[in-house]
Amino acid sequence: MMAEHKHLVEQGARLVELRLDYINGEVNIRRLLADRPCPVVIACRRDRDGGKWSGSEESRRLLLRTAIAEGADYIDLEDDIAAEVPRYGRCKRIISHHDFRKTPDDLDSLHQRLCSLDPDIVKIACMANHPHDNLRMLELVRRSSVPMIGLCMGDIGLPTRVLGGKFGVPFTYATFHHERALAPGQLSYQQMSEVYRYESIGPGTEVFGVVADPVGHSLSPLIHNAAFRHFGMDRVYVPFRVPREDLAQFIDEAPALGVRGLSVTIPHKEAVIAKLTEVDGAVRGIGACNTVVYEGDKRFGFNTDYRAAMSSLEDALRIPAGTEKPLAGKTALVLGSGGVGMAIAFGLIRRGARVVVTDGLSKQSAALAQRLGCVAVDWNARHNVSPDLLFNCTPVGMHPEVDATPFDKHYLKPSMLVFDAVYNPENTLLIKEARSRNCTVVTGVDMFVRQACLQFKHFTGVDGPSELMRDVIKRATSAAKH
Repeated sequence: MMAEHKHLVEQGARLVELRLDYINGEVNIRRLLADRPCPVVIACRRDRDGGKWSGSEESRRLLLRTAIAEGADYIDLEDDIAAEVPRYGRCKRIISHHDFRKTPDDLDSLHQRLCSLDPDIVKIACMANHPHDNLRMLELVRRSSVPMIGLCMGDIGLPTRVLGGKFGVPFTYATFHHERALAPGQLSYQQMSEVYRYESIGPGTEVFGVVADPVGHSLSPLIHNAAFRHFGMDRVYVPFRVPREDLAQFIDEAPALGVRGLSVTIPHKEAVIAKLTEVDGAVRGIGACNTVVYEGDKRFGFNTDYRAAMSSLEDALRIPAGTEKPLAGKTALVLGSGGVGMAIAFGLIRRGARVVVTDGLSKQSAALAQRLGCVAVDWNARHNVSPDLLFNCTPVGMHPEVDATPFDKHYLKPSMLVFDAVYNPENTLLIKEARSRNCTVVTGVDMFVRQACLQFKHFTGVDGPSELMRDVIKRATSAAKH
């Protein structure tokens, strides 16, 4: 523990919590506190508070009192014992409450009770079951007359960990290693400092993010935050896990979190349109939106998937700009009828291609074909199409299922263009087999970076740094392999 403490301070940490319940055997408080490289919070958690303490409650309280007497900078006391442990010396009191099941309906009365227990800092950490819990918690932090740390646990609650500084928390919590989260949804110190630049987040920081369910796999926070850092912008990009049933309320409430723009992905690209005040022609034609920008009372919707995919395709085929119907006479097979498949099919039809769509969900592909005026075939009949252009818009081949392909290699021909929208890994099995057959290929990384650059422009008015974004995503996907 002392070695990790020293290592964290060398990385830039200015306050470290020492969790005594994780130490096996006798705890030597004096040794832990002597010559400490930075101030510390001492905590010793019971099982019901998410801890590992297996000794008696009497010995735990004795340990906490000893830490106070030995000059700990902060002591964390649960609300049920705080009244029995008196203030002593210069040790500051964090009075905490944990709920691993829910965020209580009446946060204000809980907050008032904690404030009555002689705190220097009040801490409430509760499980988020709805995105609305994040807003309730952070608004309570902003209103609190006593310095307050308000955290929502779980992946839905992750935004409270990143955005705390915007709402006035004195500090937030991160784990010392990304594989050792001590609470659900906790990020590592390295992620908080390097990806989200937590220390630079303040009241004026503008918030952007990606809305999805699930959202943990998204690499968008990596590339957008790297771009904000590159331009020195006071902005942060956060992953928001939003279940389907919570989307409408989240879109309404996002500005209260400081949100100015959102990337929208599975499963919300179609449903989000109902919450927008204005959409561009691509969103109207496709029926899917992947970018939302807030301006005052207005919410603008865009589809950058469509423009990114078409520019990637036209560059690969070396089609001169402004060419009318450049794909006339070509047959394109689109695998997948979700948001990306819809965007690509729309773009191909506008460029004159004969488009065939297919999906494991035949009703979905039939509905898309009817709306766009193209052809749908059963998934099992996809190899009968013999396309000039093949597009994979399904998750087949995505990490970690990297040994799967949505299209048998025996049907790949050198004359074909193969476009795989999967970007992690970049070199999917489909792309590898297409290269081995001398097909022209377009990878998902190319499309992903282009759509992210377009989103960045919508968010900031500045062109996205494409080479930086490409480098970040390639390093991230390379690290994922290992």
